[in-house]
Formats: sequence, structure tokens, C-alpha cells
Amino acid sequence: MEIRTPREGELPVLQRIERAAGAPFRALGMDAVADDPPPPLAELRRYLAADGLRVVAEPGGELAGYVLTEPVDGCAHVEQLSVDPRFARRGLGRALLDDAAHRAAGAGLAALTLTSFADVPWNAPYYARLGFRTLPDTALTPGLREARRREREAGLDRWPRVCMRRELPDRTGHGAR
Repeated sequence: MEIRTPREGELPVLQRIERAAGAPFRALGMDAVADDPPPPLAELRRYLAADGLRVVAEPGGELAGYVLTEPVDGCAHVEQLSVDPRFARRGLGRALLDDAAHRAAGAGLAALTLTSFADVPWNAPYYARLGFRTLPDTALTPGLREARRREREAGLDRWPRVCMRRELPDRTGHGAR
């Protein structure tokens, strides 16, 4: 597997990956999530320009997943992590998150943050296995509160949602902050 920055011409492939990654939500009765359109190309270009878009490619070069990150309140916020289900259970999501953590720590950021569905097995329970902890509402930063507000407006609160955080080592690689 290779983790790298994508090329401009690969961005439409990420939209296909997002559609495929959404399909399993149907089995949980979450059709609205499955039908949610992928990020528009302009949004993907914005992440690419800001160095917040990374992809994972299988041997042979086929793109299998991607992660979108952006700085939020001194942390690297994982806006989206998607892996095509054809490549599931190979550690690709973990590898993308570890890459994001390494890059964020190198930039001096304190943690990875994300929002997630609390009860979807490949969401919050998965992230908890990877070292994320659920934050109480009282610990949400302004940026995380804003992310949750946008999610509520988009109707995602039809299902329980949580904010999560994974501490990063400091620039020297010693301990979490």
C-alpha cells in the first residue's frame, strides 16, 4: 500500500470511493447517509491545495480510500475518512489515520479530532479501537461545536453522533500532550 497526495485527475475517483463507502449504511436503515452526495470536486481541490487530502493506493496503483483533514482549534480535524468496501479489513483506514497523525504531530498539532456515528460499528467503535476517546459536550472546542451544528442542520442527528479525539505525541515524539 502507498499513502500519498493525490493528483488532480484522481479526484473524481475519490467521489466514486465515497459513494461505495456510503452503501453499507443502507443495511442499518441509514439510507439518507448512503444517498449523501460525495464532496464536490471544488471542495476536494480546496483540501488538496491546503495539503489536507491524502489517498491510499493498493499495489498496482488503484486508489482504495482517502482522508480529508483540516486544522481546527489546534488539532487536525478528520472531516472524512472513506475506504472502498472492496478493500475493507486490510488496515487502510488505520494507515490513513496514522499518516494524518504523523503529519499533524510534525506540524505541532495536539490531536486528531473527528465526529462520528456513535452506534455504527465502522464509526465510533472503530475509532475507539484506534485510540480515539469520546468527548463530553462540555469539552467541545468552538470548532467542534460548529461542526456539530452543521451536522444537525444536515439532518445527521437522526442517529446518535459523537465528537472524538486522539492525542498526538509532541514534536519530539515523547508522550501525548
